[in-house]
Amino acid sequence: MTDTRPSILRDARRIVVKVGSSLVTNEGRGIDGEAIGQWCRQLAVLAREGRELVMVSSGAIAEGLKRLGWTSRPTELDRLQAAAAVGQMGLVQMYETQLRAQGLGSAQVLLTHADLADRERYLNARSTLLTLLGLGVVPVINENDTVVTDEIKFGDNDTLGALVANLVEADALVILTDQRGLYSADPRRDPSATLVAQGLAGDPALETMAGGAGSSIGRGGMLTKVLAARRAAGSGASTVIAYGREPDALLRLARGESIGTLLVAQTPKLAARKQWMADHLQLRGAVVVDGGAVLKLRDQGKSLLPIGMTEVVGDFHRGDVIAVRGPDGLDIARGLANYASSEARLIARHASSEITRLLGYSAEPEMIHRDNLVLV
Repeated sequence: MTDTRPSILRDARRIVVKVGSSLVTNEGRGIDGEAIGQWCRQLAVLAREGRELVMVSSGAIAEGLKRLGWTSRPTELDRLQAAAAVGQMGLVQMYETQLRAQGLGSAQVLLTHADLADRERYLNARSTLLTLLGLGVVPVINENDTVVTDEIKFGDNDTLGALVANLVEADALVILTDQRGLYSADPRRDPSATLVAQGLAGDPALETMAGGAGSSIGRGGMLTKVLAARRAAGSGASTVIAYGREPDALLRLARGESIGTLLVAQTPKLAARKQWMADHLQLRGAVVVDGGAVLKLRDQGKSLLPIGMTEVVGDFHRGDVIAVRGPDGLDIARGLANYASSEARLIARHASSEITRLLGYSAEPEMIHRDNLVLV
């Protein structure tokens, strides 16, 4: 396979970095301030290059176990939630301190699976994260272990990292772990195992290579990382699995250096997102638009503004997928609605500058943003 590492990592403008519990807590001995400081220093260098960074960090439960004096991870959900609540305090404080020392703003974001499964909450989370990135702030994301139940847990922060990469349309996901990368077999059992430098995300053979459990501190193993790469590839993001204690790993990866394992997304980012919207989302309603809006959508690739809407069909909520129909009644596009049908009826035929006056607030200036719209 052609080595695409230099172009993929060097050209990535929006990067999600995920670090595991064993790294963050120095194998469970407590939050490793020095390690977090090194990652934050590298993030600052990348930010000055004009890149946008999101940090997905495990470690809250592991830090909570230490603070509570527990020597093993409990199985009871309420005790896990208690440990997460205690540990999250120290975790976010350390990131805030280290990022501020590098001149970067930070924000804590706690997510559950329900936040991304519900379309309205999905849009709200996406809008918040993109706004933070636009302000030059580094979001520090963790699973909201304090309130989740078994039914809604992500299960591991590798999956969370992939979902966040999908959410913000990242160019790359970097998973920093306590392993050098993916090996052809378990190197602890097979001395002939070799490091896989590059592969295709979603290749079933990779899952066979990655079988096995993770550390006693975290919940993930190499398999969850390979599966996360497959999920991230669904929106066009390639994934690197690399050793988190490698000196300047993030900076060297961004220069295109070969570190760890690169799992390449087979579909370009824009095409992947459009295909996802075209194939997997059910229509909840529609808006009819005038000829001018049709021209802007089809020929100019613009967002759909309220002023171009002439009619609202059906009942839908913010985040639902709706059809966009031309004056002839034929569907020309579909996308995620920024406003519910009741609100859409009030703002139709009005300029975006009037939304606040009409509704009392403004979620977005567009009815459907061009990034959330696909022509049909």
